[in-house]
Amino acid sequence: MQMRLEVVQVPVSDVDRSKAFYTEKLGFILDHDVEHLPGMRVVQLTPPGSAASVVIGTGMTTMAPGSLEGLQLVVPDITEVRSELVRRGADISEIQDLGGVLFAYFSDPDGNRWVMQGQTQQHVRDAHKP
Repeated sequence: MQMRLEVVQVPVSDVDRSKAFYTEKLGFILDHDVEHLPGMRVVQLTPPGSAASVVIGTGMTTMAPGSLEGLQLVVPDITEVRSELVRRGADISEIQDLGGVLFAYFSDPDGNRWVMQGQTQQHVRDAHKP
C-alpha cells in the first residue's frame, strides 16, 4: 500500500486576497484556479520545490477562515528564504533557535498560522541518535 499527502485545504475568507498573498508574497506557484461547480472555486498553490500543495477556495470546507495552524515549510537555508519573503512583503517573525533547529513564524491574511523550519543540520541529527 502507498499513500502520499499531496493537498491540504486552507480556509480563507477572500480567495483573491489569499491567492495574491500566497503567490506574490510567498512565491507559491499557481497550479490552477477553476470553478468545477457553481459556487465551488478551487485554487491550488504549490510552494517552490514541494511535492505537496495547498488549496484555497469556496464551497469546499466548513473550517472557519484562519483556524488552521501548524502547517510547516522546511527550507534548506532559513536565513536566505526568510530574507527573500520579507523582501516580497511577507511579515515573518525573527528566526528562533530551538535547540539547534531554526524556526520562523508567519500568518496568512486570515490568520492561518504557518511555521518555517530550517533544514536540521547533521550535527544536530547526530546528537539525537541512540
